[in-house]
Amino acid sequence: MLEVNGVHAHYGHIEALHGVSVRVERGEIVTIIGANGAGKSTLLMTICGRPKPSAGEITLDGQRLNELQPHEIVGRGIAQAPEGRRIFPSMSVLENLQMGAVPTNDAYFEEDVGRVFTLFPRLQERQHQRGGTLSGGEQQMLCIGRALMARPRLLLLDEPSLGLAPILVKQIFGAIVEINRDQGVTILLVEQNAYQALKIARRGYVLATGQVVMEGSGAELLANPEIRAAYLEGGH
Repeated sequence: MLEVNGVHAHYGHIEALHGVSVRVERGEIVTIIGANGAGKSTLLMTICGRPKPSAGEITLDGQRLNELQPHEIVGRGIAQAPEGRRIFPSMSVLENLQMGAVPTNDAYFEEDVGRVFTLFPRLQERQHQRGGTLSGGEQQMLCIGRALMARPRLLLLDEPSLGLAPILVKQIFGAIVEINRDQGVTILLVEQNAYQALKIARRGYVLATGQVVMEGSGAELLANPEIRAAYLEGGH
Protein backbone atom coordinates (compact mmCIF):
# COMPACT_ATOMS: atom_id res chain seq x y z
CA MET A 1 0.00 0.00 0.00
CA LEU A 2 2.53 2.60 1.20
CA GLU A 3 6.13 2.40 0.02
CA VAL A 4 8.83 4.74 1.31
CA ASN A 5 12.00 3.99 -0.65
CA GLY A 6 15.37 5.54 0.20
CA VAL A 7 13.85 8.81 1.36
CA HIS A 8 15.98 11.74 2.45
CA ALA A 9 14.45 14.86 3.98
CA HIS A 10 15.88 18.18 5.11
CA TYR A 11 14.97 21.07 7.35
CA GLY A 12 16.97 23.80 5.71
CA HIS A 13 20.55 22.54 5.51
CA ILE A 14 19.99 19.86 8.16
CA GLU A 15 19.31 16.37 6.85
CA ALA A 16 16.77 14.67 9.12
CA LEU A 17 16.16 11.45 7.18
CA HIS A 18 19.03 9.52 5.61
CA GLY A 19 17.65 7.05 3.07
CA VAL A 20 14.71 5.68 5.05
CA SER A 21 12.77 2.76 3.56
CA VAL A 22 9.57 1.38 5.10
CA ARG A 23 6.49 -0.35 3.72
CA VAL A 24 2.97 -0.68 5.02
CA GLU A 25 0.71 -3.37 3.58
CA ARG A 26 -3.04 -2.93 3.38
CA GLY A 27 -4.75 -3.85 6.65
CA GLU A 28 -1.61 -3.75 8.79
CA ILE A 29 -0.68 -1.86 11.91
CA VAL A 30 2.99 -0.93 11.49
CA THR A 31 4.86 0.94 14.20
CA ILE A 32 7.96 3.12 14.18
CA ILE A 33 9.88 3.31 17.44
CA GLY A 34 13.05 5.14 18.40
CA ALA A 35 14.49 7.73 20.75
CA ASN A 36 13.66 11.43 20.68
CA GLY A 37 15.20 13.07 17.64
CA ALA A 38 15.41 9.81 15.69
CA GLY A 39 13.32 11.19 12.82
CA LYS A 40 10.02 9.45 13.53
CA SER A 41 7.79 12.52 13.32
CA THR A 42 9.77 13.83 10.36
CA LEU A 43 9.02 10.61 8.52
CA LEU A 44 5.27 11.04 9.02
CA MET A 45 5.42 14.70 8.06
CA THR A 46 7.38 13.85 4.91
CA ILE A 47 4.77 11.28 3.91
CA CYS A 48 2.20 14.08 4.32
CA GLY A 49 4.17 16.46 2.09
CA ARG A 50 5.92 18.79 4.57
CA PRO A 51 8.87 18.66 4.19
CA LYS A 52 9.04 17.17 0.73
CA PRO A 53 11.56 14.39 0.11
CA SER A 54 14.89 15.67 -1.18
CA ALA A 55 15.65 12.20 -2.58
CA GLY A 56 13.93 8.85 -2.77
CA GLU A 57 10.30 8.07 -3.49
CA ILE A 58 7.00 7.76 -1.62
CA THR A 59 4.13 5.89 -3.29
CA LEU A 60 0.60 4.97 -2.26
CA ASP A 61 -0.87 2.06 -4.20
CA GLY A 62 1.85 2.60 -6.77
CA GLN A 63 1.10 6.32 -7.26
CA ARG A 64 3.94 8.73 -6.54
CA LEU A 65 3.28 11.30 -3.80
CA ASN A 66 6.54 13.26 -3.85
CA GLU A 67 5.29 16.30 -5.77
CA LEU A 68 1.79 16.48 -4.27
CA GLN A 69 0.63 19.18 -1.87
CA PRO A 70 -0.56 18.09 1.60
CA HIS A 71 -4.27 18.56 0.76
CA GLU A 72 -3.80 16.43 -2.35
CA ILE A 73 -2.22 13.68 -0.26
CA VAL A 74 -5.23 13.77 2.07
CA GLY A 75 -7.38 13.42 -1.03
CA ARG A 76 -5.49 10.24 -1.95
CA GLY A 77 -6.54 8.65 1.36
CA ILE A 78 -3.90 9.55 3.98
CA ALA A 79 -4.79 11.41 7.18
CA GLN A 80 -2.63 12.25 10.18
CA ALA A 81 -3.30 12.71 13.88
CA PRO A 82 -0.23 14.81 14.68
CA GLU A 83 1.96 14.89 17.75
CA GLY A 84 0.67 17.37 20.31
CA ARG A 85 -2.94 16.89 19.08
CA ARG A 86 -3.21 20.37 17.51
CA ILE A 87 -6.96 20.59 17.83
CA PHE A 88 -8.74 23.93 17.40
CA PRO A 89 -9.12 24.97 21.07
CA SER A 90 -11.74 27.68 20.55
CA MET A 91 -13.96 25.42 18.44
CA SER A 92 -16.40 22.88 19.83
CA VAL A 93 -15.83 19.15 19.51
CA LEU A 94 -18.37 19.01 16.70
CA GLU A 95 -16.78 21.95 14.90
CA ASN A 96 -13.37 20.24 15.11
CA LEU A 97 -14.88 17.16 13.52
CA GLN A 98 -16.41 19.33 10.81
CA MET A 99 -12.94 20.67 10.02
CA GLY A 100 -11.68 17.12 9.62
CA ALA A 101 -14.53 16.38 7.20
CA VAL A 102 -13.62 19.19 4.78
CA PRO A 103 -12.03 16.80 2.19
CA THR A 104 -15.09 14.48 2.11
CA ASN A 105 -18.60 14.58 0.75
CA ASP A 106 -21.13 16.25 3.06
CA ALA A 107 -23.43 13.31 2.47
CA TYR A 108 -21.24 11.17 4.73
CA PHE A 109 -20.97 13.65 7.59
CA GLU A 110 -23.65 12.29 9.92
CA GLU A 111 -22.52 8.74 9.31
CA ASP A 112 -18.89 9.59 10.02
CA VAL A 113 -19.70 11.60 13.14
CA GLY A 114 -21.73 8.65 14.39
CA ARG A 115 -18.77 6.35 13.80
CA VAL A 116 -16.47 8.65 15.79
CA PHE A 117 -18.98 8.94 18.64
CA THR A 118 -19.37 5.16 18.75
CA LEU A 119 -15.59 4.81 18.99
CA PHE A 120 -15.27 7.61 21.56
CA PRO A 121 -18.57 8.04 23.49
CA ARG A 122 -16.96 10.75 25.63
CA LEU A 123 -16.79 13.00 22.57
CA GLN A 124 -20.53 12.68 22.05
CA GLU A 125 -21.07 13.79 25.63
CA ARG A 126 -18.75 16.76 25.03
CA GLN A 127 -19.78 17.57 21.45
CA HIS A 128 -20.75 21.20 22.23
CA GLN A 129 -17.79 21.82 24.55
CA ARG A 130 -14.78 23.81 23.37
CA GLY A 131 -11.82 21.64 22.45
CA GLY A 132 -9.44 23.61 24.65
CA THR A 133 -11.44 22.73 27.77
CA LEU A 134 -11.18 18.97 27.24
CA SER A 135 -8.82 16.77 29.22
CA GLY A 136 -5.64 15.53 27.56
CA GLY A 137 -7.17 12.14 26.86
CA GLU A 138 -10.31 13.68 25.39
CA GLN A 139 -8.23 15.95 23.18
CA GLN A 140 -6.35 12.92 21.88
CA MET A 141 -9.65 11.20 21.11
CA LEU A 142 -10.73 14.33 19.26
CA CYS A 143 -7.47 14.47 17.33
CA ILE A 144 -7.91 10.89 16.14
CA GLY A 145 -11.61 11.41 15.47
CA ARG A 146 -10.91 14.51 13.39
CA ALA A 147 -8.44 12.53 11.25
CA LEU A 148 -11.00 9.75 10.77
CA MET A 149 -13.52 12.27 9.44
CA ALA A 150 -11.38 12.49 6.27
CA ARG A 151 -12.23 8.81 5.62
CA PRO A 152 -8.58 7.74 5.30
CA ARG A 153 -7.44 4.41 3.96
CA LEU A 154 -4.14 5.00 5.78
CA LEU A 155 -4.06 6.70 9.19
CA LEU A 156 -0.80 8.15 10.52
CA LEU A 157 -0.69 8.43 14.32
CA ASP A 158 2.11 10.43 15.94
CA GLU A 159 2.63 9.73 19.66
CA PRO A 160 -1.05 9.16 20.54
CA SER A 161 -0.26 8.12 24.14
CA LEU A 162 2.05 11.04 24.92
CA GLY A 163 1.34 12.54 28.35
CA LEU A 164 -1.64 10.32 29.12
CA ALA A 165 -2.38 8.36 32.29
CA PRO A 166 -2.00 4.55 31.99
CA ILE A 167 -5.76 3.94 31.95
CA LEU A 168 -6.15 6.37 29.05
CA VAL A 169 -3.18 4.85 27.22
CA LYS A 170 -4.96 1.49 27.35
CA GLN A 171 -8.14 3.08 26.03
CA ILE A 172 -6.38 4.83 23.15
CA PHE A 173 -4.54 1.67 22.08
CA GLY A 174 -7.80 -0.26 22.27
CA ALA A 175 -9.35 2.31 19.94
CA ILE A 176 -6.42 1.98 17.51
CA VAL A 177 -6.97 -1.77 17.30
CA GLU A 178 -10.71 -1.21 16.77
CA ILE A 179 -10.11 1.33 13.99
CA ASN A 180 -7.88 -1.17 12.22
CA ARG A 181 -9.97 -4.28 12.83
CA ASP A 182 -13.53 -2.98 12.54
CA GLN A 183 -13.16 0.01 10.21
CA GLY A 184 -10.50 -1.57 7.98
CA VAL A 185 -8.13 1.39 8.25
CA THR A 186 -4.43 0.68 7.75
CA ILE A 187 -2.29 2.34 10.43
CA LEU A 188 1.26 3.65 10.63
CA LEU A 189 1.98 4.40 14.27
CA VAL A 190 4.85 6.43 15.72
CA GLU A 191 5.05 5.82 19.45
CA GLN A 192 7.50 6.19 22.35
CA ASN A 193 5.57 3.58 24.34
CA ALA A 194 7.37 0.81 22.49
CA TYR A 195 5.85 -2.01 24.52
CA GLN A 196 2.24 -1.06 23.80
CA ALA A 197 3.00 -0.23 20.16
CA LEU A 198 4.80 -3.50 19.42
CA LYS A 199 2.07 -5.49 21.17
CA ILE A 200 -0.54 -4.37 18.64
CA ALA A 201 1.69 -4.03 15.55
CA ARG A 202 2.09 -6.68 12.91
CA ARG A 203 5.49 -5.25 12.02
CA GLY A 204 7.82 -2.57 13.31
CA TYR A 205 10.83 -0.46 12.42
CA VAL A 206 13.45 1.08 14.70
CA LEU A 207 14.77 4.51 13.70
CA ALA A 208 18.01 6.00 15.00
CA THR A 209 19.49 9.29 13.78
CA GLY A 210 17.29 9.34 10.71
CA GLN A 211 17.96 5.78 9.58
CA VAL A 212 16.22 2.42 9.89
CA VAL A 213 18.50 0.28 12.03
CA MET A 214 16.22 -2.70 12.63
CA GLU A 215 12.92 -4.15 11.45
CA GLY A 216 10.82 -7.22 12.12
CA SER A 217 7.47 -8.44 13.34
CA GLY A 218 6.08 -6.87 16.48
CA ALA A 219 6.70 -10.09 18.38
CA GLU A 220 10.29 -10.37 17.12
CA LEU A 221 11.14 -6.83 18.17
CA LEU A 222 9.49 -7.29 21.57
CA ALA A 223 11.66 -10.33 22.17
CA ASN A 224 14.88 -8.74 20.90
CA PRO A 225 17.32 -8.17 23.79
CA GLU A 226 18.67 -4.94 22.28
CA ILE A 227 15.17 -3.51 21.89
CA ARG A 228 14.19 -4.57 25.39
CA ALA A 229 17.28 -2.94 26.87
CA ALA A 230 17.03 0.27 24.87
CA TYR A 231 13.27 0.92 24.74
CA LEU A 232 11.46 -1.36 27.18
CA GLU A 233 13.26 -0.50 30.42
CA GLY A 234 14.68 -3.95 30.87
CA GLY A 235 11.53 -5.60 29.58
CA HIS A 236 9.00 -4.00 31.94
